[in-house]
Amino acid sequence: MLDYETLKVIWWLFVGVLLLGFAIMDGHDMGVGTLLPFVGKTDDERRVVLNTVGAHWEGNQVWFILGGGAIFAAWPLVYATAFSGFYWAMLAVLWALFFRPVGFDYRSKIANPTWRNSWDWGLFIGGAVPPLIFGVAFGNLLQGVPFHFDDELRSYYTGTFWQLLNPFALLAGVVSTAMITAHGANYLMIRTEGDVYRRSRTAAIIFGVLALAAFAAAGVWVMNGISGYVITSGNIPGDLPNPLDKTVMVQAGAWMHNYSVYGWAKLIPLTAFVGGALAIVFALINKPTMAFIGSSLSMLGIIGTAGISMFPFVMPSSTDPRSSLTVWDSVSSHMTLELMFFATLIFLPLIIVYTSWAYKVMSGKVTLDFIKNNDHSAY
Repeated sequence: MLDYETLKVIWWLFVGVLLLGFAIMDGHDMGVGTLLPFVGKTDDERRVVLNTVGAHWEGNQVWFILGGGAIFAAWPLVYATAFSGFYWAMLAVLWALFFRPVGFDYRSKIANPTWRNSWDWGLFIGGAVPPLIFGVAFGNLLQGVPFHFDDELRSYYTGTFWQLLNPFALLAGVVSTAMITAHGANYLMIRTEGDVYRRSRTAAIIFGVLALAAFAAAGVWVMNGISGYVITSGNIPGDLPNPLDKTVMVQAGAWMHNYSVYGWAKLIPLTAFVGGALAIVFALINKPTMAFIGSSLSMLGIIGTAGISMFPFVMPSSTDPRSSLTVWDSVSSHMTLELMFFATLIFLPLIIVYTSWAYKVMSGKVTLDFIKNNDHSAY
């Protein structure tokens, strides 16, 4: 039997893996949707773009569901508090995602330019809005969220939707949107040729540079303008969860503390820059598969940097620091974490193996000839 403290850390890592899986797998689908109206100039070209992801975008939604389910089961207080505080933001994500299934299914059923163009922009919304909002959410987490608990652990959110749209959070949204769009462009390079390939290559370079520049700017902002959180007493890692059983202080430069304590942690943001730079270079020299691997590494670094910087905090409170949720006090019971741990060890590899097989079967270029020869079966 694994001890409680170890399981808490393992589930922090598992949630990070699921978020990364969502960013890499469903992220390139969203990136393709974001680029759809721009890299496809004709109806046939847009159908080429849609068919690069049409066979597997629904399967990639598994990562989104797994991420939300893992947070609900492993960090119930985080799930409840976040969905209360970010209620309208979460609804905006859901509303945007509604465009994806209906867009893929209905877009090409009627050969009408206005009809198809409208669904193309709907798919753009479904691809661009969720990464933007997720980035904004992470930007707010780094600054602290205005919520608190009463003595019965009922959460109260005291902010507004418009407060979420502050300058730093919007910059974090740019980081998220740019990295997802660049990743989608790299995937399009793998699956397309001709004019669509060339436009995707240009997008991969532009958004790759933008992602790295915005990530660097956000890092400088965190180091010099955003205070972090420090636990000063209580919150023993192996204790039963109780978010009010600790004292927390706000301290300038606290989000940099883990990098000075753990030397290996510096490799995480370095991975973001190295992976992003390699993705740009490989796109320039027409090595799309290597560019896709590079952008995947960059996302690992960017997401990992947010997690490492905040650890052990998961959802800091700006109005009552003591109410901040951490890896140690926002989790489920010892038995729940252990049962889910063994279930994850069984099913996560199966998902990875099946997904790898599916992509191998559906590999290859999607061409204009394919679209013309499969007019009734292609998207």
